[in-house]
Amino acid sequence: MDSRHVVGGAGPVVPGRAALEVSPLPSRCGIRARGEISEITRPSWERALTELSRHHEGVSCVELSEVAFVDVAGVTALAVTAMNLPGGKVVVKYPPPQLPRVLEMFWPGLERIEVTPR
Repeated sequence: MDSRHVVGGAGPVVPGRAALEVSPLPSRCGIRARGEISEITRPSWERALTELSRHHEGVSCVELSEVAFVDVAGVTALAVTAMNLPGGKVVVKYPPPQLPRVLEMFWPGLERIEVTPR
């Protein structure tokens, strides 16, 4: 997990634009995302989640404090990744407000994901 995935052009990630940057967390198994998770950026998001699942060691962290928006399909990709892990869980830190609402709506009681709200 030593590579960055950038979609939507070079330069800084600006909320409201279709850009997503995903990088590994330096001190533990996990990823940090910046930008938006939408139809345009979903391939990059799904590649990052696939890579995360390959390196999963019981608890994986997904840090989303700089994600302005995540669509239902982006939350679905996260939920499916968590459900397909061999064990353990995914801790999602500081997601945009729609992520926990979508999880509760479509996957109530999903114990494989723990959300730390903003």
